[in-house]
Amino acid sequence: MWIIVLALIIGILLGLNFPLVVPASLAHYLSIALLAVLDTAFGGIRASLEHRFDPLTFVTGLISNAVLAALLTYFGDKLGVPLYDAALFAFGFRIFQNLGAIRHLLLGRFIKTREKLHHLSG
Repeated sequence: MWIIVLALIIGILLGLNFPLVVPASLAHYLSIALLAVLDTAFGGIRASLEHRFDPLTFVTGLISNAVLAALLTYFGDKLGVPLYDAALFAFGFRIFQNLGAIRHLLLGRFIKTREKLHHLSG
């Protein structure tokens, strides 16, 4: 899990220190790629907290999410239909779902730790 968090922090720091201007024609692709990465990262953190993280699943999930989202965006551009909206909705929903699960897992661990400390001191 710490590798994922560290990679996100490094990516954010690199992005802030080396600004990159993206052409408007690629803005949809970048937004979809960012959501695919965030979805996979939050899914990896959740899996790690649930003790079921598998690096191969993480990497293949990242690649398949990114490829599918890019294909939806590409074909949507060619057809003149905003198909990337479907990927935005799906990734956004999954990100918030994983974030909620992560919050519940961390809160549960915090409460258990606090109860153990309370029982030891009392």
